[in-house]
Amino acid sequence: MLNEKITKALSDQVNAEYYSAYLYLSMSAAAEKLGLKGTANWLFVQAQEEMAHGTHIYQYIIERGAEPSFTAIQEPMAVFNNINEIFNMVLAHEVKVTGLINAIASLAMQENDHACYQFIMWFVNEQVEEEANATDILSKLQIIDADKGSLLLLDNEFAARVFVNPFNTPA
Repeated sequence: MLNEKITKALSDQVNAEYYSAYLYLSMSAAAEKLGLKGTANWLFVQAQEEMAHGTHIYQYIIERGAEPSFTAIQEPMAVFNNINEIFNMVLAHEVKVTGLINAIASLAMQENDHACYQFIMWFVNEQVEEEANATDILSKLQIIDADKGSLLLLDNEFAARVFVNPFNTPA
C-alpha cells in the first residue's frame, strides 16, 4: 500500500498531467486559429498523451490500495501569438513537469517504496523524450525563421502524428 506522502504526490501529479492536457488543448486551439492545422493536430495528440499519463498514475494509486485526492485543475494560458511562442511554452512546461516527476522519484526512494520508484522511472525517461522533442522543434523553427514555405512543410509533418497509448488506458 502507498503511504500518505506518496499518495498525495501521485495525486498531485494526476492533476498536473490533466492540467498539461488542458494546456495542450489550449495551444491546439491557438494553432487552429493561426491556420496551422498540422500543429493543432500535434498538440491535440500531446493532450491525449497527457490524459493517458494522468489516467495511468490514477490507476497505479488504486492498484496500490490508496485513494487518490483531487483538486481543481488550473485554467491554462489561452492566448498564443505564434508557433514559436507555443513551442517555447511547450519546452518550459515540460521542464517544469520533469521537476515534478523527479521529485516523486526522489520521494519514492526516501520512503523506500521501490515499486513506486520503478513505476515513476517510466515517466522520468518519458520526460527526457518530451524535452528533446520540444528542443528539436524549437531548433527547426529557428532554422525556418520567417520562411513561410518551410513552416508549412513542418506543419504538414506535424499533421502525421497519431496518438498511441502505451498503457492501454482510456485517454
